[in-house]
Amino acid sequence: MLSPPEANVWRSGGRAGGPDAGSGVVGPLAARLFRCYPVSLVVLAPYVLFVLPVAVVYENPDLGFLVRLVGMALAGSMLVETAALLLRRSAHGWDRGVRAANDHPRIYAVARGVTTVSIVGDLIGAVVGRGTIFTQVSGNLPNSPLASFSALVSGWSALAVALLIASSLGGRASRRRVGGWLLALALTQVLLVVMTARSAPLLGFISFLAAATAISGVVRARYVAVVAVVLALAWPALFELRNDIRRGGGVSVSEQVTADDRLRLDLQMSAAAHHRVPVDLPLPGPVDYLRYGLVPRMLDADRPTISTGVEINQYLGSTATSAYSFLALGNVYFLGGPSAVFIFYGLWSAIVVVLLRTGGAPGPVRIATLCFTLAGPLLWSSTYPDSMIAFIQHSVSAVPVFMLLRLTGRGGRSGREQHAGRRRQRGTAEAGHALPARVAGTAQV
Repeated sequence: MLSPPEANVWRSGGRAGGPDAGSGVVGPLAARLFRCYPVSLVVLAPYVLFVLPVAVVYENPDLGFLVRLVGMALAGSMLVETAALLLRRSAHGWDRGVRAANDHPRIYAVARGVTTVSIVGDLIGAVVGRGTIFTQVSGNLPNSPLASFSALVSGWSALAVALLIASSLGGRASRRRVGGWLLALALTQVLLVVMTARSAPLLGFISFLAAATAISGVVRARYVAVVAVVLALAWPALFELRNDIRRGGGVSVSEQVTADDRLRLDLQMSAAAHHRVPVDLPLPGPVDYLRYGLVPRMLDADRPTISTGVEINQYLGSTATSAYSFLALGNVYFLGGPSAVFIFYGLWSAIVVVLLRTGGAPGPVRIATLCFTLAGPLLWSSTYPDSMIAFIQHSVSAVPVFMLLRLTGRGGRSGREQHAGRRRQRGTAEAGHALPARVAGTAQV
C-alpha cells in the first residue's frame, strides 16, 4: 500500500514515485509566468483590473499620472526580475525539488492548527473590539488579554495560507482539502465585515490569496476568477450592510457615497497627483520599526499607535478619527517621491527573487515569508509604511511555528525513513520467497 505522500497526485498529473517525483513538475503556464515576474504581476494586476479601466471609463483627468506611477513601479520590479532571469538562466527554480522541500511529515497538521488559531483569534479580536470601525473612531485600543492574543496571531491568516500551500506542494494534502481550508479563511473575513463594519480587510485578503495561489499554482486561476465575480456581485449588498452596522453603532455615514463611488479607487489614488512630493509627515524611524516590530504590545502597553493613514488624513485637513490612503503605490509616491517608488519595488522584487530562486526550491519558511510580503508591503491596498512594521511583526509571531516544524520534522523524517527501510526489506524478503528455489538460491550466491 502506498504511503500518503506517494499516493497523492502531483499538480500536473504525475504521481509520486514516477518520473516527475523529486525533481518537481512544471506547473501551469500562468503559475510559471507569475514566478518569472511575481512582483511585476502582483503590482500590475490590481491596477489593470480595478483602477485603470475605471479611470478610462469615467475619463479621469489624472489618467496619465496613474499610468506613469504604475510604470515607475514596474520599471523597478521588472529590472530586478529580468536581471535575475538572465543571471540564473532559469525561471523555474521553484519547480525543481519543490515537493521534497515541502514534504514535511507534520506540515498539514500544523497548517490546520494555525488556520484554526487564526480564525479563532480574528473572531475573538472582533468580539473584544480589535480592528472595528468603532475602535478606530474612538481611538481607544482594547487592552484585554484576549485582545493581546488576537494581536499576536493577527498575521497567522497569511501564515495559514503559506502552510496550506506548502502542504499541497509537498504532496501532504489534496487540492480539495487545501481549498476547503482556504475557503474557511475567506468566509471568516466575510464574517468579520459584519462584526467590524470594515470591508477593506476582506478585499485585501482576497487580493493576497489570489496572488499567493497564482504564484504557487496551488489553486487554479478560474476558481480565483469565480471568487472575484462573486465578490463583485455581492459588493453592493456588503456595502449597504456595512453602512447599516455603522449607523447602528452611532458612526456617521455619508449618504452621497454609493457602492459604485467606493470603487472609484482611481480617484483615491490620483489625489496624490495634486501635492508636491515628498510630503513631510511624521513617519516611523528605525527605532520604531524595531520597537513595534519585535516587541509585542502586551510588553509595551503604553506605546502610542502608529497610523500613517491618520497622519495623511490630518494633513489633508480632516480629523484624527478617520484615515486616508492613496493605496500602497500612491503612499510610497506621496511620502517618498518618484524615486522612492522605483527603489521600493526594486528592493522588494530582489527579496522575492531570493525567496523563490535562491538555495533550491522554497520550503515552508520561505513560502511563509513570501506570503507575509504579499500580504504586507506588496499588497496594493495596504498602507505604507505601516505594512513594513506589520511584516516584521508577523514574521516574529511565526517563529514558534517555524520551530515546531523544525522539531517535528527531524523525528518525523527519521521515523518515516526507518519505516520505508523496513518496508523495502519486507518487499525484498517476500520477493525472495516468491522465487523458485533454484532461482532464489542463485540470487543468494
